[in-house]
Amino acid sequence: MSIWQGRYDGDDILHHRIFQRVTTADTAVSPGDFVMHGFAVDEGVRRNKGRVGAAEAPDIIRKSMSNFPVIRPEFRLIDKGNIFCENTNLEKAQQDLANATANALTKNAKSVVLGGGHEVTFAHYSGVRKAFPNQKIGIINIDAHFDNRENDKPTSGTGFRQIADEGEIHSLHIGIQRNSNTLKLFDTAHQTGMKYILADELFFENLPSVYLKIDELSDSVDILYLTICMDVFNAAIAPGVSAPASNGIFADAAFMHFYRHILRNDKLVALDVAEVNPTYDSQDRTARLAASLVNEWFMA
Repeated sequence: MSIWQGRYDGDDILHHRIFQRVTTADTAVSPGDFVMHGFAVDEGVRRNKGRVGAAEAPDIIRKSMSNFPVIRPEFRLIDKGNIFCENTNLEKAQQDLANATANALTKNAKSVVLGGGHEVTFAHYSGVRKAFPNQKIGIINIDAHFDNRENDKPTSGTGFRQIADEGEIHSLHIGIQRNSNTLKLFDTAHQTGMKYILADELFFENLPSVYLKIDELSDSVDILYLTICMDVFNAAIAPGVSAPASNGIFADAAFMHFYRHILRNDKLVALDVAEVNPTYDSQDRTARLAASLVNEWFMA
């Protein structure tokens, strides 16, 4: 709880900031609560030959969101602490997160996970699937990469291949970069039915098309899970990632329009942010952006 600190303006509800609405891991979960887990893991990044350091991000993101004002009077955030990867056993860490998030979701709470590397995707999705075994789950991945690589072991780049290998996949990938994915990865996306919107297509005049593709996915599923890889953003605003992008997208008006459209969807039950790497994060810019994106859901 020492992480959750901010400006104290008073106890009146109109003064409240997020740090005043956080409760501990022992608090009973009620419907509508936001339940947070930190996935302090970057073993998948190491296996994927990326820049490690994302395991240190969850607490820094928490600190970055502590001072945001509370907009919704009924808002409550339960922080369940961090999940770690012991002895490089990524598979166990992923299962631990799946079990923890499923426990929250079965109580009709909303699941928020702070990564960690993007190996969080398979873990968080597994928790959603465990909580809703008989419902069709749609995934929106805001990312420069498909993360559908073939590999003998799970990595930060295999999450969607793992999901596809388990059965039919229903996903929309927003912000895909042509120079960040080989033809093999595009082919795998096509073969497995992964829909995508290129980063070049994310401009204001094209928002009707972006909305249409988001709504098409939403209309075809029962549950939505949103995952955000921070390397989708331009290195100017997100320098602290494993794979910085000089041509990444910006969190501009066009982005915020379709992003908030996703957050307002009643089918959305889970959200995570991944790949914040404090080792390379100048002035905590990437962590602050990740925190603000999570906070948008708290306000939606």
